[in-house]
Amino acid sequence: MALNKTTLEELKSALLKEKNALEQDLTKIARPVDKAMGDYETSFAEIGNDREDNTSEVEQYTDDLPIEITLEKKLKDVLEALEEMEQGTYGICKNCNQEISLERLRANPAARTCINCG
Repeated sequence: MALNKTTLEELKSALLKEKNALEQDLTKIARPVDKAMGDYETSFAEIGNDREDNTSEVEQYTDDLPIEITLEKKLKDVLEALEEMEQGTYGICKNCNQEISLERLRANPAARTCINCG
């Protein structure tokens, strides 16, 4: 089952929408290092110089870091899926090289594996 042009455009639109949302979320807590590659670095807020302010800065950083890592991974998956669309390899499982079902791609357009390998 090869994906037709209309379906590819539908999935590409969903990926671009997700990409924009992820980038917006990331810029709230991190700064882009290499936006084209989906690399961000968690910002370290400068609240103040006293001990309590420093504690708050560290707490905020440790709260934001795992969020940044999760969002960054999702963004990289989206960017990879968009690249695969350009290369004509989109929708192929990375583990077994079988086609990923349309239902799975509609549920998660950045899916990297089929339901059996996922």
